[in-house]
Amino acid sequence: MKKTITVTASAVALALALAGCGAGNANQATGAAEPAEGFAADYKGAYPMPSKTKAYNNPQERDNIKDGGTLNLTTTYTPNWNYMSVDGNTGYMSELWSWYMPSLATFDLKGNLEWNKDYITKAEVTNQDPLTVTYTINDKANWNDGTPIDWTAFEATWKINNGKDTNYSPASTEGWENIESVKQGANAKQAVVTFAKPFYPWQSLFTGLYPPQALDYKTYSEGWVDTPHAEWGAGPFTVEKADKDSVTFVRNPKWWGNTAKLDKVVYKYMESTAQVNAFKNSEIDALTFSSNNILQTVKGRKDIQIRLGYSSQVNVLNFNGKAGFLKDQAVRKALAQAFDRDIFEKVHFQGLNWTPDDPGSEVFPVYQEGYENNLPAESKKVDVKGAKATLEKAGYKMGKDGYYEKDGKTLQIRYTYFGDAAMVTNMAKAISQMMKAAGIKIKLDNRDDAKFADTVAKGDFEILPMAWQSPSPYGQLNISQLYGSKSESNYTFVGSEEVDKLAKVPGTIEDQLEAVKAANKAEKAALKLFGTVPLDAPPSFYAVTKGLANWGPSGFQTVVPENVGWQK
Repeated sequence: MKKTITVTASAVALALALAGCGAGNANQATGAAEPAEGFAADYKGAYPMPSKTKAYNNPQERDNIKDGGTLNLTTTYTPNWNYMSVDGNTGYMSELWSWYMPSLATFDLKGNLEWNKDYITKAEVTNQDPLTVTYTINDKANWNDGTPIDWTAFEATWKINNGKDTNYSPASTEGWENIESVKQGANAKQAVVTFAKPFYPWQSLFTGLYPPQALDYKTYSEGWVDTPHAEWGAGPFTVEKADKDSVTFVRNPKWWGNTAKLDKVVYKYMESTAQVNAFKNSEIDALTFSSNNILQTVKGRKDIQIRLGYSSQVNVLNFNGKAGFLKDQAVRKALAQAFDRDIFEKVHFQGLNWTPDDPGSEVFPVYQEGYENNLPAESKKVDVKGAKATLEKAGYKMGKDGYYEKDGKTLQIRYTYFGDAAMVTNMAKAISQMMKAAGIKIKLDNRDDAKFADTVAKGDFEILPMAWQSPSPYGQLNISQLYGSKSESNYTFVGSEEVDKLAKVPGTIEDQLEAVKAANKAEKAALKLFGTVPLDAPPSFYAVTKGLANWGPSGFQTVVPENVGWQK
């Protein structure tokens, strides 16, 4: 999982990513407090738990950053560049979009929102009944093709996300479906958004924009495949080159804001092992890692810093409720009962000090105010005997080979995982052994990282380890996206009328903590369907070339692309 700089139509939709970004250990160690720029490669002490209230991204003001230079990075290949579609809604594409597409708002470390004056000079409620919000757009703001960014961009963004037109496939319709109209205000540079039903926080909508030039149905669904459309960009960088091997961003000569500090940003598409070797050989400038072996490997490079912090990601197991034996809720429940989180973490996090609480939510980080463990009792601790009892009650019988069967068929489920890292393979084998103890046979299915997005889009999996990256503290608005029975982002394909109804409540509540409480109630109901299990709350562990500024673990804080660069 790469650094996710989320820029989308709203701060509502969670971004999809591969699981596996994390570190941890059951043994608490102590060491020196982490500096904001991270630890030097030759640091000998134990790495401490980072502070929940600090950023470890070497924060620097623009005056202390060099003008010029190149930043070399890696990411996972995602073919669909339309981040505002369910097929393109990955953390990887979010990061690529952030360099060249409009990002109308920024968040600080705690998730407080501020409008980006390069795009929005004012956003205010101009009527309470009906709720009406008026956005005033920067006069200088234009798309790269010369078209002004005006109220029609707000209208286009609403149209593709409100769910009314089935030719569009948004990652989430939450909030958008509450809007009655988007119209021109005093002039074309003012958008007036009127809600049919109030939606809170309304600020979570329109934090990004979709180009109205691309509303054509075919363009929306097919026209972004391997095509970033630089002409529809509007950011500090623009796309110079993009193919199936790499992407190159350069300064945008049409950008009206602060000039980007970097001259160029280059992403190379690489598998996990190749990324580690590339960093070790100084071919790239940043690497997220998830094992002690990788940490020791990268520390062999002396011109680096190690930055450790909290992330807003949660790794999960998804059970495809449309596939084979997983159509049976009893089987999904048995999988949850047989899952041994302690063993999994020992494999996943061996040798690294990471001791947060186990996650009980897929929409709220464990450190967020209002977080609750929403797991049903059966998912909170391993119970192999209980898993067997669940299966036997549902009519499964133990076969001579040690696996349950029903109607003459062995209870076998496919576990699809990605990449060539040893840790990922070890995690898959650990899952297989856990389930074997409960009489469930696991067939391991390993694929290249580059096939992740396509696998998810086609639903070509039974058990899938993956992750959700939250772009904001408004996780209460993600219940419908993850668990809604009609949501195209519900990759469990499991839902209920009860969950759908409860999921609509948080957006009607203006008070943040009360909205979070309502979301917890909805998620508790959703997790009782056993379509998914949160695995762990991973950290953000980075190795970076020394001096890289404004890049690294920073909670909800938005990375401002034009301020990333090399410290003087």
